[in-house]
Amino acid sequence: MTARSADRTVYLRSHPVLFALLAATRRRPVLRLGRTVLVHHPEAYREILTRVPLDRTAEHTTGGTAARLTGGGLLFDQTGAEHRDSRRELAVRLGSDGVAALRPHWQQVLDRLESDLAAGPVDLVPAVRRLAGATAAALTGSTADPVALALAAERAAATTARTHLPALLPRPGAERRARRAAAQLTALLPDPRDAMLAVAAVNTTLAALPRAAAWCARAGLWEQARTDAPALAAELLRLTAASPVLPRAAAADATVLGHRLRRGDRLLLVARHAAEAHRDTPTGDPALAAQAPFGLGRHACPGAALARAQLADLLTTLAPHHPHVRHTAAHPRSALPSYRRCLLSHRPEPQ
Repeated sequence: MTARSADRTVYLRSHPVLFALLAATRRRPVLRLGRTVLVHHPEAYREILTRVPLDRTAEHTTGGTAARLTGGGLLFDQTGAEHRDSRRELAVRLGSDGVAALRPHWQQVLDRLESDLAAGPVDLVPAVRRLAGATAAALTGSTADPVALALAAERAAATTARTHLPALLPRPGAERRARRAAAQLTALLPDPRDAMLAVAAVNTTLAALPRAAAWCARAGLWEQARTDAPALAAELLRLTAASPVLPRAAAADATVLGHRLRRGDRLLLVARHAAEAHRDTPTGDPALAAQAPFGLGRHACPGAALARAQLADLLTTLAPHHPHVRHTAAHPRSALPSYRRCLLSHRPEPQ
């Protein structure tokens, strides 16, 4: 099985309805389904995120759903100067100096992972969960156990996602479970407004790092990881597109690639296709493809540099062992396409 086909099974098994919808509509640059607009084309994706006014707290958006479940007041759930100040502050915390200050928190986890891998097979998912939790705790000032914080952030994201992603059947009680999970997460944070930050830091890390490492192993890229881990990390984040869809809402009428958007339209921005993750090499703008999984312009995720640094360090840790993938299993209830188990071994499997 190729690295690409193996990674595709994560979508098929963890988010089958979403994957089927994206696959069926991929060749339509912009497609309207009632008041929902699917956006696949990279240029349309760029235009919307850089030119079209968006409502961050509208119904069915990530921010809107999270605000409804927590009573509002979350980081980035502000307007005007307050919102701009929050983004500037976080940009500093996640800039080069901020990432350098955070690195010791995850490096301890990687040191332990390397020791465990030298001794035998290891499941990468629990290690990455601890890494993500330790990073989130450092970012938010939480004194909670890193694994407990990560698990709470996972539950909050998973239950929230199920209130606004497509499903085959109704989900009775989904709203109640989402509220309970949100309350459990905020109880672990000194400032409840940091719930969105914790959710993003944990879930994107869990979706990205194990899948990228498995792709690297299956494609035999460990020598590249040894010589240029940062460049490989950036490319693997494009290929795996941890956040495949960005749910947003139009705050004003607009026209994109000849398609009319109306104020209040629900927008499903397919970051996976804007990044051309289905291609080995982007056919369009490579800079756009590399950045697309993290959004663009003023709507870009400020944690992009953090994600690239963490993955580069993970690849650097694993590369000397040239690990092989022994087993992977998709997580059927995760908010983002993720592994529930990713077993690596420093020795090849017997033939």
